Amino acid sequence: MSAIDLHTHSTASDGTFSPAELVRAAKKAGLTAIALTDHDTMEGLPEALETGVKAGVEVIPGCELSVESRVGVLHIVGLWVDPYSERLKRVFEQVRNRRVERNEIVVSNLQKLGFDITMEEVQGQAAGTIGRPHMARVMLQKGYVKSFDEAFDGYLGKKGKAYSPKDNISAEYAFDLLHSTEATPILAHPFLLSSDEDVLEQEVARLKEMGLHGIEVYYSSHTNNMTDRIKRLARKYELLPSGGSDFHGYVKPDIQLGKGTGNLFVHHSVLDGIKSFRQSRGLKI
Repeated sequence: MSAIDLHTHSTASDGTFSPAELVRAAKKAGLTAIALTDHDTMEGLPEALETGVKAGVEVIPGCELSVESRVGVLHIVGLWVDPYSERLKRVFEQVRNRRVERNEIVVSNLQKLGFDITMEEVQGQAAGTIGRPHMARVMLQKGYVKSFDEAFDGYLGKKGKAYSPKDNISAEYAFDLLHSTEATPILAHPFLLSSDEDVLEQEVARLKEMGLHGIEVYYSSHTNNMTDRIKRLARKYELLPSGGSDFHGYVKPDIQLGKGTGNLFVHHSVLDGIKSFRQSRGLKI
């Protein structure tokens, strides 16, 4: 049975596999297609696309945007973005500049807590966009924490002692950006937005009106019950079902490419459905 993974990350953002390594790992795992959806960057897409042709793996060019909503931060995956869109590149540069400022605040907070960590050390861990996983890596290497989970739970996550919120773009702006490059917007890991069924449905309905086209029905942390709930939402609001592991490499060691925590399986027919939708609108695939 053909398996795919439409939510993955590389060293271009906060993953630990280079784009080429990621595609080759997908081939080894028996996947027929993957989407590279790095946070706020498209820098890894040319390498991934080129490697995909050589390895015989279909690579969907994508990205992932952090977006402000009425109920908190949500993530929107864009599939089939234009890797050379100048507008997207300019916006991503602005987002990365804001992230640099935030990173400096978080590192400063860590220093105030007594950790001997510098921005230079954090930068040394990154091949692309610098983020909190790279700080966690330094903390782990220096023995301040025993795991990435400990680093995020205690210091870098939303409830962590060193946390600083990120300045995200609005949902309206995110949809405008993605539509401008003829991408298909997908709501990623919907239960991270809210576990309350009414709140989640209200937000999905609102996002649909703004231009949301799909939702991740299949995700690493979804139980069968959660998958069924999102399937019903997708049918009710005529959203394309999508799915992926949110693979990052060893910064999320429990998540395997294409398999999530072990039970994930996204059939190739999911990709076929999204392609049919795009073709019906005259969009490239």
